[in-house]
Amino acid sequence: MRNYTSVTQFVLLGIPNTEGLESLLFVLFLVFYLFTLLGNLLIFLTILASPHLYKPMYFFLGNLSMFDIFFPSVSSPKMMLYLLGQSRTISYWGCASQLFFYHFLGGTECFLYTAMAYDRFVAICHPLRYTVIMSHRVCTCLTLGTWLGGCLHGSILAFLIFKLPYCGPNEVDNFFCDIPVVLPLACADTSLAQTVSFTNVDVVTLTCFFLIVTSYSRIVFSILKISSAEGRRRAFATCSAHLTSILLFYGPVMLIYLRSASSPWLDSVIQVLNNIVTPSLNPLIYTLRNKDVKLALRKLLTQMVHVSGT
Repeated sequence: MRNYTSVTQFVLLGIPNTEGLESLLFVLFLVFYLFTLLGNLLIFLTILASPHLYKPMYFFLGNLSMFDIFFPSVSSPKMMLYLLGQSRTISYWGCASQLFFYHFLGGTECFLYTAMAYDRFVAICHPLRYTVIMSHRVCTCLTLGTWLGGCLHGSILAFLIFKLPYCGPNEVDNFFCDIPVVLPLACADTSLAQTVSFTNVDVVTLTCFFLIVTSYSRIVFSILKISSAEGRRRAFATCSAHLTSILLFYGPVMLIYLRSASSPWLDSVIQVLNNIVTPSLNPLIYTLRNKDVKLALRKLLTQMVHVSGT
């Protein structure tokens, strides 16, 4: 056995080719981050305060809003601190925590989108049995399953990556700790960890995506059988927001983890879209495309203004 000095901290190199743009990027990312927090918090509070939104669809939407608050918070605060000129270093366990929570929340959101697709499938393909199939108990079990599945997913990946020794270079070629940039820094054979971790990510992502595609294939066939144009339009409208969110979520994930070649600059840009931009768009997508949420949000804002005025 050879002697080595364990790495106690890592250095985040940030987004490549952005030297001199730190102030501009800080303002831009801060605006997106605050909009994400406020927008998703408003959606969550609106669903919580509106009894007529106590339905499975909005129950899952409330969970999605909560995850969209947590997900960008894994990497955004640290990134904005070093854009302000603070230290770029992150402790060993801080790096491990970032990787765990990134994949825990990312996996949970992946499972949640699958549960939402199943909810839309039951609502459109089996409308008469919807309230029976999507009971409160079923929704609760599905939600708990997404949490537990995401936690297991993140725990496996974090254990595989950080059980390896790190004794050499400690510069992470990104703005946060993730598998593609941390694993090459290990001073041991990483073939097993690389195979298992990427297989884990690919299996979870592709399995969920396949289930979503299967659900929506059945949904499209059912919608096309509806005789009235108005009925088809309303059925498509209930799915359009969810489909838009799915494309915004899965697009960057597949570009990062399913590509054979790696480009640090492109990977960082895709991660910015996935971590910061997409969570800020979900409140707009669901409020602009959903009449019930818009009405409930308007009512909540009116009540808040009335209370603050008195």
